[in-house]
Amino acid sequence: MKHKEELFVNYFRSFPAVCFAAALCAAFPAGSEAAAASAPASVPAASRTIAGRPSFAAELPGTVNQKAVREVRWHIADAHDTPMTTPPAAPETISILGPAEATQEQMVQFILQRNPQPKLTCSVQEIVRFYYQEAGREGIRPDVALCQALKETGFFGYGGDVAPQQNNFCGLGATGNHEPGHSFATAQLGVRAHIQHLLAYASRKAPSVPIVDPRYQHLVRNRPDLHGKVDRWTGLNGAWAVPGKNYGQDILRLWQQAQAPDSSDAALDAAERKVRNMPDDAGSYLYRGIVRYKRGDYPSALSDFETALQRAPGTAEALYDHALAAVRLGKEREAMSDYDQLLRFAPSFTQAWYNRGLLRFARRDYNGAIRDMEQLLFIEDRTADAYNLIGVAHIRQKKYREAWHDFYTAAAVNSANWNVLANQFILEACLK
Repeated sequence: MKHKEELFVNYFRSFPAVCFAAALCAAFPAGSEAAAASAPASVPAASRTIAGRPSFAAELPGTVNQKAVREVRWHIADAHDTPMTTPPAAPETISILGPAEATQEQMVQFILQRNPQPKLTCSVQEIVRFYYQEAGREGIRPDVALCQALKETGFFGYGGDVAPQQNNFCGLGATGNHEPGHSFATAQLGVRAHIQHLLAYASRKAPSVPIVDPRYQHLVRNRPDLHGKVDRWTGLNGAWAVPGKNYGQDILRLWQQAQAPDSSDAALDAAERKVRNMPDDAGSYLYRGIVRYKRGDYPSALSDFETALQRAPGTAEALYDHALAAVRLGKEREAMSDYDQLLRFAPSFTQAWYNRGLLRFARRDYNGAIRDMEQLLFIEDRTADAYNLIGVAHIRQKKYREAWHDFYTAAAVNSANWNVLANQFILEACLK
């Protein structure tokens, strides 16, 4: 019982007194220690990511105390707030084979910014080095392959069917129905298997080192439609990931974020040179705007993003970055306009759907927020944060049974999502 108490004490701190007693009763029912020690049936992989994660029924098990529900704080993932540079080419033209664009140092910083405590069997610096070594040897783009791993593992946060200890960074053999897939003795071997599997898609050339990918020969022998014929990242849509309508594009957007400049004085100096040397280039202003945004100079960043849009109207990244800066300055109406325009001609921009949904939620447009999350889930159905936001919107609409199911579904997608776990626990605690 002590373990379960420690697991949720941080969430109790956010509870008002009216719900605290109910929370304690719900958290520690008689005989709960045995239940806490085993993985819940609803989230079979939970014990791999949050030890002793409590189980929750599939359906709302009681009547909600509406006074308690009104007074608790619900947990929602923050907006995506990392600005993006423009891609070097259209996403559908970017090849799996090729050199790195981002440096190893950029990738280390990118990972740690998103997850300061990644669940790895090695250091962050080592995992990045392994990708550059293994992918570089086979001619695969190391930085993009690493971004694929970040998408698959949630920046090494996990929470799905694959456990961190498996050193399986791309879901090899994890075919659904709670199948955890393959395991590898070391992180480097796991990276090697990932790269070899990518090579099987992108080239008919055999790996230059002994094959450790258990699925390599399966692809070679049984999928002649794929082996050596998928040479673009967007070609993995519906092939590596099913349905994966936006799988390759999501990987490439992470890659764009990883390549964005930092907030250093050196980056600002480089940005100023870009603007001086190429004053008519939208990319120069976008680059400087990103540096200024990361330095916290949001008015100047917004101005640069506006100039970029003047030079190249309708640029997706400039609209997205402009929306981020507008929100920082409290200009939510401008940000909504940016997202509206962006999503009309870039309807697969998942980060924009989430961010616009948050703005609608803040306006108490709960139906609009739900519609945006449903559109996001149509593109990428394994997005726990979207299910979670729908759940909180349903709570605001007093649709508690729907909310319970939303949180349950979100947990099935990612059992390590702390916002989902908090909301499940809070809603259960506020039952009569």
